[in-house]
Amino acid sequence: MGTVILLALTGLGLAALYFLVASGLSLVFGLADVLNFAHGLFLGVGAYGTWWAAGNLPGAGSDGFGFVLAVAFGVAAGTLVAILVELVLIRPLYSRTIEQVLVTVGLSLAGVALLQATWGADARPFPRPDWTRQVTGILGAQVPNGGLLLIIAAVLVLGAILAFLRWTRYGLVIRAGVENREMVTALGIDVRKAFTLVFAIGGAAAALAGALGGVYFGTVSPGQGSSLLIFAFIVVVIGGMGSVVGSAYAAVVVGLVQQFVNYYGTSGLGDICVVGLLAVVLLLRPQGIAGKVATA
Repeated sequence: MGTVILLALTGLGLAALYFLVASGLSLVFGLADVLNFAHGLFLGVGAYGTWWAAGNLPGAGSDGFGFVLAVAFGVAAGTLVAILVELVLIRPLYSRTIEQVLVTVGLSLAGVALLQATWGADARPFPRPDWTRQVTGILGAQVPNGGLLLIIAAVLVLGAILAFLRWTRYGLVIRAGVENREMVTALGIDVRKAFTLVFAIGGAAAALAGALGGVYFGTVSPGQGSSLLIFAFIVVVIGGMGSVVGSAYAAVVVGLVQQFVNYYGTSGLGDICVVGLLAVVLLLRPQGIAGKVATA
């Protein structure tokens, strides 16, 4: 029983990491209709920003408030990069899908190369609070605190995004833009500001995933964002393009499938099962778990 509880909670921790990355992807695609393959760069900037701040920023560190300050610096750096990417590279290409893909793929590769050139290709130990290295006993299972931290962070981010979308003016504009962007534009609302805001939110969530992912894995590396981005895209497609709640559901499914199948099967089999699940969803329900059927 303890093994099942441990696998379930570590799977939910992995799911939380996927959701933090996928939530921004889902919002950006839902409103701006942009498949941002450079989203992993925001994660990498957040991870390395936190890593750098913990050792160099006055007041920051690997414990207590110092760690919070380091994470805040990393999130701010990732958010700033996301805003600059939207303003400089994506905004001129909103009506040119192929160019969007080429630019974001190129930026993703360039971002990894830049991180490698700056801090090297090898993984570096990530500064993390001592309590995240410890475990907590839950129903007979010794669960790593790093995974529990990820779960709490993902729940808070999901609640914050849903509250923002429901109860703020810009949230209503984003929801309306996801449903019918042409109508929102016809009402005289400048959706370009909403586009920038969505990129900022997505960048912040991805950067937070980078910082907390460093805690979860214990290291940070230049290619970390790219590897997580693959599963984040799978989560977005399974959950339904543009649906944050659907991404949350899909992240839970993907994280649990990976953990249980990899443990009870052979290493790597969980990843294959996730890809198979993606294929099944695309064949039987192309709009995803929470997506809406396209109408002519």
